[in-house]
Amino acid sequence: MTKWNVEKHIFEHQHSKFYQCDLKDVDQPNLYKTIFPYEEVSKIEFDDKIMSMEPAEDIFITDTTFRDGQQSRPPFTVEQILNLWKMLNKLSGKSGIIRQSEFFLYTDKDREALDRCLEMNFRYPEITGWIRAKKEDIPLVQNAGLRETGILTSVSDYHIFLKLGLTRKTALDAYLGIVKSILDAGIIPRCHFEDITRADVYGFCVPFAIELMKLREESGIDIKIRLCDTLGNGISYPQAALPRSVPKMVRAFIDDAGVPGHLLEWHGHNDFHKAHINSATAWLYGCSGANGTLLGLGERTGNTAIEGLIMEYIGLRGNESEIDTTVITEIAHYCEREIGIKIPDDMPFIGSDFNVTRAGVHVDGLIKNEAIYNIFNTEKILNRPVLIEITDKSGKAGIAQWINIRLGLKGEDGISKRHPGISKIYKWVTGEYESGRITSISHEEMEKKLKKFLPELFMSDMEKIKHNASQAAMKVVEETVEHPEMKTMKAEMQEPIMQQVIDENPSIQWAYVVDIDGIKTTKNITSIADRAKYENFGVGTDYSDREWYYGPLQSGKAHVSNFYISRMTGALCITVSGPIVNDNDDIIGIFSVDIKFEEWASSVEDIAEATRLALKSEYEAKKRKDRE
Repeated sequence: MTKWNVEKHIFEHQHSKFYQCDLKDVDQPNLYKTIFPYEEVSKIEFDDKIMSMEPAEDIFITDTTFRDGQQSRPPFTVEQILNLWKMLNKLSGKSGIIRQSEFFLYTDKDREALDRCLEMNFRYPEITGWIRAKKEDIPLVQNAGLRETGILTSVSDYHIFLKLGLTRKTALDAYLGIVKSILDAGIIPRCHFEDITRADVYGFCVPFAIELMKLREESGIDIKIRLCDTLGNGISYPQAALPRSVPKMVRAFIDDAGVPGHLLEWHGHNDFHKAHINSATAWLYGCSGANGTLLGLGERTGNTAIEGLIMEYIGLRGNESEIDTTVITEIAHYCEREIGIKIPDDMPFIGSDFNVTRAGVHVDGLIKNEAIYNIFNTEKILNRPVLIEITDKSGKAGIAQWINIRLGLKGEDGISKRHPGISKIYKWVTGEYESGRITSISHEEMEKKLKKFLPELFMSDMEKIKHNASQAAMKVVEETVEHPEMKTMKAEMQEPIMQQVIDENPSIQWAYVVDIDGIKTTKNITSIADRAKYENFGVGTDYSDREWYYGPLQSGKAHVSNFYISRMTGALCITVSGPIVNDNDDIIGIFSVDIKFEEWASSVEDIAEATRLALKSEYEAKKRKDRE
């Protein structure tokens, strides 16, 4: 029958409702040995026929992370599945770009994970099942309360003859029987045409699909077909021949089997590095669904990566569905840190180095404008700022930029190239290349140097407060011990100097001096309010067992104590102490100041954390003393 195509302005041949393509039952399997010789790399055949692109009206993604993805690794825990499920929902966007996700149904853990995910009551992705083509598996889907299930229906003669020991006719009858039983149960069947790129498309696959479409019409229930490229043999080239041609495969089901594009899915594997391009090609030739897994997990070389499909979808259709692409980075971090999946450093979108620039000339370009060498705004789209790797061409500006990007420091919080720590790192980098190094500096090496020369960047809020307070006090102590009157070790001359220190630094609770033996020689110099109560406390007492005494004595430098609770005032304190030396640089005494931590802390949480550390320190000191 001929029909005028208004859009193309041509007469087109129209098949009857169900195209007459009969099953070709054969005595011997067709293994396409000229294409798949096994002892050689598979061959790519061409037939010089070009298919016109006819993209599906509605394209979407389906997920098999918890089915096929789990077949490549130790099983996820229930909590891991639940957490990944939540992230899949966030990534799916308002319109449900990730339309469905299939689950195993066979173990107690599988069912618990499924039940926990169902309790979240997400619209997308819809949870579907996966079963073997056996009637005894159907109750698993019914008991789970699922609306749809996948069924393993292998279609290549490799599977039908060599694995199942059937003929095409007996396999077709068996598959149709299980589909009818699933339809009788009111469940949507999704037939997985396993190993389709080594199958006889018109001798088995299209006739099978035609019978399924007849059952769809009779039952009034949609029947879906998943085109499974089990060994990754699919080819996207326009003139490639069946059974490997993705364009011709998709059009055969739509044009010759009468399967609507929205009932078709492409399931690709990456054996020949073609999983992603084959999935995108299936979309472009009318297949609505592209099936994949998070991170491309899957048997052997893995499946089509969902994060890649998300980017492909946006490239083809835009981001009208408001997909939160930053969730891709969240998923990658979770998989690495919580599940222990090692993601290759150079894996697109999720690898640690995917947007890292090493070449010196490229780094120079990035500093001027990151759009020069970055694929898109990775910070906005993936929450992954562009990174550089340090070389001899980076300079101090490059090092500072690396730090600011790596640690997310912006504006006034950013590190300037004039920071003393930057100069020290730059000196080390320069020394590396002067010694003959030719490789870039790794992130791990940079972080070690960063922790050494800019340790404050890695401190908690409480540690930063302690650091700032102790640095300020150390400066006071180091200046005070150089005063001539302090070097006399005469209390009457030292105490006025210490009183001036207290008056100028209200966060210091009190100051005092001990001699070389640790005996306290001065009063406690403190504020007027506390003077009468505490100034004579401890004079003549031996403090030689205190950390603030022997620390400077051993190192010859100023020392900062751990947190402790003052026995006299009950205040949370740290002590900063420094050596007093004579003209021969011999230590003759120790000058100490006690700092009230509450004067520096900005929150109750900081004080609580410091108090916990103080009590822990006291407990450990008591245990050591008891052992002695």
